[in-house]
Amino acid sequence: MSNVRRVYVEKKPAYAVQAKELKHEIRSYLGIDNMTGVRVLIRYDVENISDEVFEAACKTVFSEPPVDQLYRESFEMGSEDRTFSVEYLPGQFDQRADSAVQCVKFLKEDEDPVIRSATTYVIEGKITDDEFAAIKSYCINPVDSRETDMKKPDTLVTVFDEPKDVMIFNGFTEMPEAALKDLYDSLNLAMIFKDFQHIQHYFAGEEKRDPSMTEIRVLDTYWSDHCRHTTFSTELKNVEFGEGDYKKPIVGTYEKYLADRAEIFKGRDDKFVCLMDLALMAMRKLKKEGMLDDQEESDEINACSIVVPVEIDGEVEEWLVNFKNETHNHPTEIEPFGGAATCLGGAIRDPLSGRTYVYQAMRVTGAADPTVSVKDTLKGKLPQKKLVRQAAHGYSSYGNQIGLATGYVKEIYHPNYVAKRMEIGAVMGAAPRKDVKRLTSDPGDIIILLGGRTGRDGIGGATGSSKVHTESSIEVCGAEVQKGNAPTERKIQRMFRRPEVSRLIKKCNDFGAGGVSVAIGELADGLQIYLDKVPKKYAGLDGTEIAISESQERMAVVVDPADVEEFLKYAREENLEAVEVAVVTETPRLVLIWRDKEIVNISRAFLDTNGAHQETNVFVEIPSEKDNYFAKESVADVKEKWLEDLADLNGCSQKGLVEMFDSSIGAGSVLMPYGGKYQLTETQAMVAKLQY
Repeated sequence: MSNVRRVYVEKKPAYAVQAKELKHEIRSYLGIDNMTGVRVLIRYDVENISDEVFEAACKTVFSEPPVDQLYRESFEMGSEDRTFSVEYLPGQFDQRADSAVQCVKFLKEDEDPVIRSATTYVIEGKITDDEFAAIKSYCINPVDSRETDMKKPDTLVTVFDEPKDVMIFNGFTEMPEAALKDLYDSLNLAMIFKDFQHIQHYFAGEEKRDPSMTEIRVLDTYWSDHCRHTTFSTELKNVEFGEGDYKKPIVGTYEKYLADRAEIFKGRDDKFVCLMDLALMAMRKLKKEGMLDDQEESDEINACSIVVPVEIDGEVEEWLVNFKNETHNHPTEIEPFGGAATCLGGAIRDPLSGRTYVYQAMRVTGAADPTVSVKDTLKGKLPQKKLVRQAAHGYSSYGNQIGLATGYVKEIYHPNYVAKRMEIGAVMGAAPRKDVKRLTSDPGDIIILLGGRTGRDGIGGATGSSKVHTESSIEVCGAEVQKGNAPTERKIQRMFRRPEVSRLIKKCNDFGAGGVSVAIGELADGLQIYLDKVPKKYAGLDGTEIAISESQERMAVVVDPADVEEFLKYAREENLEAVEVAVVTETPRLVLIWRDKEIVNISRAFLDTNGAHQETNVFVEIPSEKDNYFAKESVADVKEKWLEDLADLNGCSQKGLVEMFDSSIGAGSVLMPYGGKYQLTETQAMVAKLQY
């Protein structure tokens, strides 16, 4: 007999907003008129919980009695109604289930429940099999979810196979080019083949051994466009300009750039022309001229950081003000809710790793026309309406949970965004400069992993966003999409905001891309990282997966050995997991140890090559005067032009979109003094998310 208990929770008719919206979309967007009603129920399967706590949870955690109807084990439905249930893929983070577990533990601390959640849809009315299939396709994103049957499992406890030892590519260093190319093609790497040959030469010439699978995956992650901006660092050779009306000013500007870089990089043979250099040259020139004295310089900063004098109670003190923006175009394109949520989470993590508290956010997005028929959706893509709606829900959900004001929200509509959506999150943070230390990582220093656990969600995120994608991408990119966990990041915010904690941190890095290998790997030239100590969401992860998983809401913190216990004490006070996972060494090598074996041992000098040097020729097309928007003739028919502008989606009101976001700091939150200001209490946030 099964020990699993099952409950279904459904909003009462007056509050069933999601069901009403889905009904409208099915009828208007999918064109299914025979459907007469939709019901949406949240299903919880619960195991390892006492009768007393289960009864209490039914009324306080799983449901909110004034607005919810709770059914035990099953629910009634019409004889002609059709139903299906949807659950996250194995390995995907389910925040609803995770929050339910934590909330049950608030009811009784020594309970250790296992909970899974799913969403059950009931479609009322006489619909055909094809129509039912279309509804399923609309509701299920195969990147992160799957249909699950209605049968209750005997147990929720999953038994994982013991992972195999990390594979060694025997004969790699001696492979002829054709065989090496075949191996390269089979691994689906983000790096180019020239990088793969670069690795072969290194292991043959310096290491004199064959590499492990983990070493190849770590290098692929380190050298990805996401982590190292490979495209922007490609050397631009033989730059030529076409003919046209604006050739003179464009060529003149480029020649001024060349003159400035010749002055700034005088005697530097290692510098070359590239897009990154073009983008930074104005800043470098301003800095040389003494006009950027307020810029904070550090090899640790992942966000723009400036020093600002602030008057507090009549006294002037220096504060660090951070600006950061992040794009999550690819993740949001394939999984809009999680992609957009972690766009904001990623933007927050960079200033947070610099120990500044994020106060304000903005969101700018780009989409194709969301009003077009679902039948016109490009093969391998999600419908635009689903993209825009779920992405807005994802970003606002994360921001509203963490208590962050999003003051400016704007979506731009253009047909070119049908190829790939644009998702930009930008934030601003600040902290007293006296509370932020920028120190070096010295041999013997300890690196602590703080925050969320490691799982398979997020594996390959950096490399995945750096690859070329095809029609089949949506079916194979599930592991690359990370799931945000805003309450955990809020705990880290609160912890880092305490001056006594911030001053213990010598250096810090977030896990935004590359996982353990990059987040910890960037903190010092010499490192020994013990992967067996990394907390995991579940068993069965092998060394490679632990090394490169980018699971969200984690920080790598460098502290002096004498300060480790004190730092761990503060983490426990915030209910955050914190584990010593690495030590800084004198030898400049990145060493990853799993099962007492070195599965990565690479020199820092080789890592820092960022792969094989890449070059490309450039031809600049010169725009024509006739294409100058401001030089066009005046409007002949004002009424016609006015009506044309009114018909443009970009002229429509976006009030409904804007109102999804908290626009003032601490909206709906419990206000607390410095050290935890403007934040929901942990219990309130999780219960609110669970019942949302």
